[in-house]
Amino acid sequence: MKEETKREVIRIDAKERPLGRLASEVASILQGKNSVDYAPNKEPNNVVIISNVKEMKITGNKLEDKTYFRHTGYLGNDKHIPMVKIFEKKPGEILRLAVNGMLPKNRLRARHLKRLKFD
Repeated sequence: MKEETKREVIRIDAKERPLGRLASEVASILQGKNSVDYAPNKEPNNVVIISNVKEMKITGNKLEDKTYFRHTGYLGNDKHIPMVKIFEKKPGEILRLAVNGMLPKNRLRARHLKRLKFD
C-alpha cells in the first residue's frame, strides 16, 4: 500500500541572502533531504515559496560580468545574455537557473523545479 506524504509548504525570505547559499538550501529542500524519509528515487511533496527575490544579494562582480549562454541550434545563433539584464526583468529566473544547476541531472529534475514558486 502506497503511503501518501502530506504536502509541506516552506516559505523562504531571500532578503539580503547570497544567491549561492540560498540556491543550495532550496535545492536540498526540493530533493527532500530535510525530511526523515529521504530516498534519492522518491519525489517529496515539498513546495518552496520564495519572497523578496529582488533584494537577494549577488556578491562580487557577477552582476556585471556573468553571462548566460544558450544556442538555438542554427549556425551562429548563440545567445549570450548578461546577468544584469535577466535580473532586471525576472530576478527569480536567476535563482531558478542556480537551483537547476545544483539539482541532480536525472528524470526528477523537472519535477523538482516545478515545485519552486516565487512571491
